[in-house]
Formats: sequence, structure tokens, C-alpha cells
Amino acid sequence: MTAHSDPLRPLLKQYFGFSSFRPLQEEIMHDALAGRDVFAVLPTGGGKSLCFQLPALVRPGLTVVVSPLIALMKDQVDALQAVGVAATFLNSSLAAGESRPRLRGLHNGEFRLLYVAPERLMLSGFVEDLQRWNVNLFAIDEAHCISEWGHDFRPEYRQIASLREKFPTVPMMALTATATERVRGDIERQLHLRAPRCYVASFNRPNLTYRVSAKSGSYEQILNFIRARGRESGIIYCQARKTTETLAAKLSADGIPAAPYHAGLAPEARSQNQDAFLRDEVRVVCATIAFGMGINKPNVRFVIHYDLPKNIEGYYQETGRAGRDGLPSECLLLFSPGDRVKYGRFIDEKPDPKEREIARAQLEQIVHYAEVASCRREFLLGYFGEKFGASLDLSSRRREEAQTEPPGSQSLLTSSATEQINCGGCDNCLAPRQTWDGTLAAQKFLSCVYRIREKSGFGVGVQHVVEVLCGADTEKVRKFGHESLSTYGIGQELDRATWGAVGRELVRLGYLFQNPDKFNIIELTEEGRAALKSRQKITLTKPVTAPEPAKHRAGEIACDEALFENLRQLRKKLADERSVPSYIIFSDVALRQMARFYPANEREFSRISGVGEKKQREFGTFFLRTIATHLETNPRQMFAEDSFSEPVAPMRSRLTDTVRETLHFFRQGKTAAEIGALRGLKDGTILGHFEEAILAGEEGDWDRLVEAKARNEIVAALAGHRGPGLSSLFEQFGGRYSYGQLRVCRALMQLGRGAER
Repeated sequence: MTAHSDPLRPLLKQYFGFSSFRPLQEEIMHDALAGRDVFAVLPTGGGKSLCFQLPALVRPGLTVVVSPLIALMKDQVDALQAVGVAATFLNSSLAAGESRPRLRGLHNGEFRLLYVAPERLMLSGFVEDLQRWNVNLFAIDEAHCISEWGHDFRPEYRQIASLREKFPTVPMMALTATATERVRGDIERQLHLRAPRCYVASFNRPNLTYRVSAKSGSYEQILNFIRARGRESGIIYCQARKTTETLAAKLSADGIPAAPYHAGLAPEARSQNQDAFLRDEVRVVCATIAFGMGINKPNVRFVIHYDLPKNIEGYYQETGRAGRDGLPSECLLLFSPGDRVKYGRFIDEKPDPKEREIARAQLEQIVHYAEVASCRREFLLGYFGEKFGASLDLSSRRREEAQTEPPGSQSLLTSSATEQINCGGCDNCLAPRQTWDGTLAAQKFLSCVYRIREKSGFGVGVQHVVEVLCGADTEKVRKFGHESLSTYGIGQELDRATWGAVGRELVRLGYLFQNPDKFNIIELTEEGRAALKSRQKITLTKPVTAPEPAKHRAGEIACDEALFENLRQLRKKLADERSVPSYIIFSDVALRQMARFYPANEREFSRISGVGEKKQREFGTFFLRTIATHLETNPRQMFAEDSFSEPVAPMRSRLTDTVRETLHFFRQGKTAAEIGALRGLKDGTILGHFEEAILAGEEGDWDRLVEAKARNEIVAALAGHRGPGLSSLFEQFGGRYSYGQLRVCRALMQLGRGAER
């Protein structure tokens, strides 16, 4: 196919508003159009969906997308319909009255794409329907779900394999963002792919910064982190449902709109909270891993892991939900060695030995990631078989047979001592941790491993070695007679957590080998034996700490920030009118380009990223008018070509429409309670609007909000208050003053307008 006759690029611009492809997309599409099976491993945000969406517009027939989550289906179908693509979904969320017209449209050939869950494939008569609908491609999204070695194995995905027998001539495309070599081989076998063309893009997300911080007053850490990031959106991942609710309530009380999301909530509540986040009505979602798979909110600026993730694959996928628009974003993991012990107990309760084996190996890998002193980006890429800085071009060669090592095999953990990697985008590279002379500690640990093996004839895990070093009187120590060892109790100068970290670092440095196939027992390596004999100097790294709050990382597209805010408000208004998330209208990248280049006509507007024909017709007039109106009263700003710099200071108050509406009623003389009743909002929400307005420098009769006596009392208490949160102050007053009143007084105090004299 010549470049001149290739229909993909014109359709890419016409429907999706882009003039070029991301790496490997075009090759994947050409192979799919040629009728070949394709296996694509593209990182989160790497454009997997487009690989089957665009070919669906080129040829007649129906592309069937098998997807694991209802939210993913609705999200992608909404986005496709917004650009003029005939797409629909069928799942259990639809009532019979909603399904019938969709089925009728499918029988009449009205749709190009159909999204279904794997369970739908097994319903009586559904395969027969598919055989009548002229299916031209099966796209299996989140394909790692079919592998028991994958981080999110779903037994129902195994049913997909039957499609090959019933549709022998229809090509299949498997797509995933997270798969080690072992998982890739398993996916290929389970789906019965026929000599697939395999594409593996780089797993590197250069716009993401990775940080690990020791848990220390974790709520205050999170509050400081979020407050340092203006009004940006983020996700906080937690292991327990209760934690999501507690965190969301605390953040909301401290003026950060937040909502919980977990599988235990009623479907209506989950949907409402998710939609509020997608529409930027809620800044932060506190969620279990039930949230986020495939949710295409491009302007998530940070992802926080409040608890240790269960495995590297899940961590990579969850952090990958930040910065999908390519702008700088941050990933923070709060780590406590106690998390490892806690999750280890959960694993021990699993009835299936194979599940326990897999889970243990995965847990050790994520602990190694949290404690590693070298480049975190190099570690993540190495886990998936990629060398940092190396160019991966696997587009034209077949993947070899999968290796038999467990995911993230030990060989990927350590880097050559002569190679110093600095990615410039993780805490270890930006601010390397302090080191210490660990020779004596290492000698004690290695010697203890040797003595245990010598006496018992078998190896043990890190924690048992720690117990021997610390002189623990446990049943296991007595059972094996390890209290008689010469190394028993010689390590009481360090606590157990520190000894555990020492042992795991010796594994990473190659002095010990941890065998995941034998319950993670540790053994001396040749390097370890040599170090033990020669007493060579061994340098160890101090554990991660809770650093002082860092300034927000710069790097967004430099633009006219005041215009960008106006465009954001216009986007929100248009999205609300259509009951869709804001990013369905335009991404933050598109708005920042508009606020940088000031398009003045349709031709210039069409050059903005993401502006296709349908969006140009539907929204172009509104955005061009807003840009022109802005320039009537504000000078055009100049930016260095293709540069990235700190955003310019806003030229006017950056308040949302909802805050301005509250302010409008307040200036008419209405009280907070009256405004809340008029708008159907809680008093706390209304007082939060006032806090924003005060801090933005808006004028108002703020003395009306809190009477003088109460204000004086609150301000006096605030003067001696330490920390960003208000929970302790609320408790100090015994609930006499609401969080909203405390926040308003704090805002007034910050502007030097606190107590009445």
C-alpha cells in the first residue's frame, strides 16, 4: 500500500484530529488490515485503543472489542460517538429497552465497533448473532487477564479461546499494557494466536516522576502533597475499602473535593463518584484497584499509592493512569516494611499452593522496587525485559518462545556496578539517598545465612535470619536449634526492620540469591561467599525517608494561563450540557495549545492537536470566540518556540463557575445556609467556595460568615496550630465550629484579616 493510497492518515485527522501516529500504531494497523493476528504490548497511554478503532473505519463489517470493565466500554464509546464514529456496547448495565435498539442496529449493520464483556460471548445465541454481523476483527483488550501469571487473572477470559474455533478466518488482536515475557507467551497460547506479528513498545513513560517515601503521618504527607499541586486531579490507591472512605472524608473536610470508589459501594454511588471525577467536579478519587482500568481521563496529574501494591504489573498500570496526555505527572508510593509482613500473612491464607507461589514472588518484587537505591525507572523497565536507554524495535520480528523464569526474574533486579543510570525522573536519581559502611552488618548477615545452612542443611527466608540475628525466642528458632548458632543474637544493635532491609539489599547487590520457586529462601551466591571470606567493604544505602514537601515539578506547556482557565470553564460548560466528561470535548493539551498559539480562524484551529472535523464543526465557534474575547482585554503573550517553562502567573482570579455562582448570591446578601438551600449544596461545600474566593483575593463582606467572637476564638487557636490539617482543631473545639468555619477563618488569617480588634 503506497503512502498516497493509505487511508489511515486522512481518517486519523478527520475523526481523531491527529496528524501523526504514536510509535508502532501504524504498523499494527496495517497488519490488522492485512488479516494477520497481532499481539501488541503498548504502555498505558500509548494509544492501544486507536490500533483497532481506526482500522474499523477503513473496511466494512464489525470490529468486536472484548473488554473487562463496564466503565471502560461506556467511556470509549462516548469518546467515539463524540468524534462521529458509530460504536456501541452491550453489557449488564443496560435495561432490555436499551439493548433492543442496539441489537437492531447491529442486525442492520449500523455500527463499526461493538464492546462486550467476555461473559457476553457465552450467552445463548450470542455467537450465532456474531456470525450474522459480519465480524472482521476480534480485539482482546487487557489481554493479560487471560494468564494466571498476569496481575489481574480472570477465569472468564479463558472462554475467549473458543472464538478461534467458531471464527477460523477472523483475525485476532491481543492488546495489553503490562506483560512480562512469561505472560506474553501464556497469552499467545491461551488465545491460539496464529504466527502473530508481535509489537512491544517501550515501557518508559518519560513524563512520569517516580517517588517512594517512608510512611510517616501518612495523611499529613498526602495533604501536603496535594496542596502543593494547585487544583490538579489525582488518584489515591488504597488496599482497604474503609481506608478509601476515611481518606476521602478527611480530604473533603480539609477543602479538597474527594470521593471514595470501591466495589462495596452501591453501583449508583460508584458511577456518581466516577463521573464527578471525570467531569472535574471532584479533584481526588480515593480508590481500591477496582477503579481505573481503562478510564481515559488524560489530565490525572498524580497517582499516590497509600499502601504497598501487590505486584509490579499492577503498580505500573496504576501509575500509568497519570499523565496520559503526555504532560509531567507524579507517582508517589508510601512504603512501610510492615506492609510486607502484613501482605505475607494474607498470602499464607491462600488455599492454592500455586497462587501462593505467584503471590510471594510478586510481593518480593514490589518490595525490592520500594527499597532499591538505584534508578527506579531502570528497575521498572528491566522487570518487563527492557534496558533503559536501549531502543526497542520489535515490530518486524517474531517473539521467541517464552522463558520459564517467574515474572521479573532475579536477573533483572541488579544492574552492573560499572553502569550508573540517571533518568532524571525518579527520587533516587534526583536526590540519591545517603550510604553507609555496611561491611560489618553484611558480614553478620551473610555469616548467619551460612551457619543456618551448615547446621540444618536447608535455607530459610530473610525474616528467619533476622530473628536469629536479633536473638528471638520463637518456636521456629527452637525447633531447628538455631539458638545454639554462633550468630544467634549478634545483631541486637539494629532493629528487625533495618536487618530486613539489609538482607533484601544484599539480594539486590547479588551477594544472596532469593529463590521464588522455593518459598523465597535465600542462599549465598559465589559473590557472597567471596565477600564473606575476604571481608571486603560493602556499602549499603539508608532506607527511604519522608522528605520535606517538594515544590511542584515544572514542565507543562507554557501558555496564557488566564486564557487556559477561560477555555477550561468553557469546556466544562459544554461537557455538562452534553453529560460527558470534560476531556471528551478537548484534552488539556489541546486547551494549552489554544492558549499558546491563539488560533484566530478555522484553518488555524484545525491545527490544534485533537481537533477533527466533527469537533471543529461542533465546538470551533465557541472556542474561537472565547479566544478573541480574551484578546480584546488582555495582551497576547509571547513564548519561546517549542520551549517548556514555568507557567506565567494568572492575570485574573482563577475561580470555577460554581464558586462564582456562590459568590454572586453572597454579594446579593444571602447567607451560606440560604445559598446552600438554593443550590442544593451542603453548608460545608458553600463555605469551601468562600475559602477559595478569599484566597483568590475576591472582595466580599466576609465578616458575615463567622461572628466576631467565634472568629477571634478560632484565629487565636489557629495561631498556635501546627500542620496543614484541621482535624485536631475541630476536636479541640468539640465540634462547636464546623470545618467550613475553620477553613474560612484560616483563609482570612492568611490574608491578614483574622481577628476583629
